[in-house]
Amino acid sequence: MPSSRSFTWAGLPIICFCGAAVFSGCTTGSNPTGPAGASPAAPGPDPAGLAALDAEFASGSRGYVDALLVIKRGQVAIDRQYSHDYEAMFAGKDPVRGPYNYYDPDWHPWYRKSDLHTLQSVTKSITSALIGIAIGRGEIPGVEVPILKYFDASKVANLDDRKRRIVLRDLLTMTAGLKWDEDSVPYTDKANSCAAMEASADWARYVIDQPMEHDPGRAFRYSSGVSELLAQILLKATGRQADAYAAERLFKPLGIERYYWKHTPTDLPDTEGGLYLTRADLARFGTLYLHDGVWEGKRILPEGWVAETMRPRVDPGLKEIPAARYGYQWWLVPWGKEGRSAWTCWGYGGQFLLVVPERDLIAVLNGWNIYDRPELDPKWALDRVLAADLGP
Repeated sequence: MPSSRSFTWAGLPIICFCGAAVFSGCTTGSNPTGPAGASPAAPGPDPAGLAALDAEFASGSRGYVDALLVIKRGQVAIDRQYSHDYEAMFAGKDPVRGPYNYYDPDWHPWYRKSDLHTLQSVTKSITSALIGIAIGRGEIPGVEVPILKYFDASKVANLDDRKRRIVLRDLLTMTAGLKWDEDSVPYTDKANSCAAMEASADWARYVIDQPMEHDPGRAFRYSSGVSELLAQILLKATGRQADAYAAERLFKPLGIERYYWKHTPTDLPDTEGGLYLTRADLARFGTLYLHDGVWEGKRILPEGWVAETMRPRVDPGLKEIPAARYGYQWWLVPWGKEGRSAWTCWGYGGQFLLVVPERDLIAVLNGWNIYDRPELDPKWALDRVLAADLGP
């Protein structure tokens, strides 16, 4: 049965009727943040391709995909939500309710059954934007600042010369050198370093006290811990908690009014994975990067920050995507001709924000494949979305 759903995009209301699944006719009218000279007659998304992807997600063949939103040249091409019985799947899992029980349907994947979806590690990319804003405002001197400037070094365990040499850039690129393992065991296992951090009384201290494994800046080690250290740095540098700083400096300018951000036991916001947004608001964030940090004519990110963020700074060693690279808390997933990359935010369970500047294309995918189905592969998702896009 057809249903209707509305949200606001770029300050304008959009209503999409979801019975036919594909909405190439839904437009925003004028597009104040769109590229100059874009022709309304230019090729757009392929309705058949998007319908096929929609049907695949709706069938459950890709597991628990919760939503798909694709925006082309500032216009909604498709916006779909898929229902799953997470209450039933919770049966037999860890019965202790709470924000870090990833099976608890009050917290995951939707925040208390609202339209706010967990972003998991997409939170890292949004935190990176806050670091850029703080640098642009002069509150942080730059990415070469030693991170111990924001900690009491006299209380840091396992302190050596290597730890003293960690700079902010090393956190942004996950090359800090701290001992960490959140790859070899699932996040639902307490042996996972991230799970151990989340079970600790003081997350930032747990991370900064870890021994060094190698010199900073030398090798990529995926670490939610170093992303949590950014919360401490933002607090010390700006005098504001990261969520309050985001509300004033990022969310309000973008028109994002509703969000939820988890806090740690010491009241630091969970900047490694604790943010919930609607998919439309996550697309706003992607649009900000698509337009070089400018939203509706106002610069929000400092000039040059997007380019610096998206420089391929380190090889993360992804076996499935060997050409992938990592920037400042963003993944760079290759596509098409050599040298092209989709700017990608990637979170546990199947959270993706894909920004493809060459196509003026943004895609948001939400999911919760933590049960009996594998998580969506970002390269597969990117290729399928691009295959349905006919535009230059």
